[in-house]
Amino acid sequence: MTALTAAPARIDVHPARPARSRHLVSVPTGDAVPERATTSLRLTRRGRLAITVTTMLVASVAGATVAFGGPATTPQQVTVEPGQTLGQIAEAELSQLPTREAVARLQVTNDLSTSHVHAGQVLTIPAP
Repeated sequence: MTALTAAPARIDVHPARPARSRHLVSVPTGDAVPERATTSLRLTRRGRLAITVTTMLVASVAGATVAFGGPATTPQQVTVEPGQTLGQIAEAELSQLPTREAVARLQVTNDLSTSHVHAGQVLTIPAP
């Protein structure tokens, strides 16, 4: 079975090529259509842009994870020396905070009901 289609005439005429006139072209249909050979993948500009944007997004997320997430740090611990007070430990270990706030954080982190500590006691230092 065949079908007939009209081919449009060429508007731009080159001197080397004569203009094609309108004529009917026979086109096979149904089972007579030859199988197309599988062609390799062709990326359009939009496809390349999508791949580039996706790659950049994945790289950004991975970079942010490494930069801001980082490896988990182990809590720092200090052993109380003889004659040392909680205030002295707070000043030495959390010097960027006011002493009262540093002592309070040490008490909360270590579940201390008072500010009294004894020699040999191991205290966990909270993150500032």
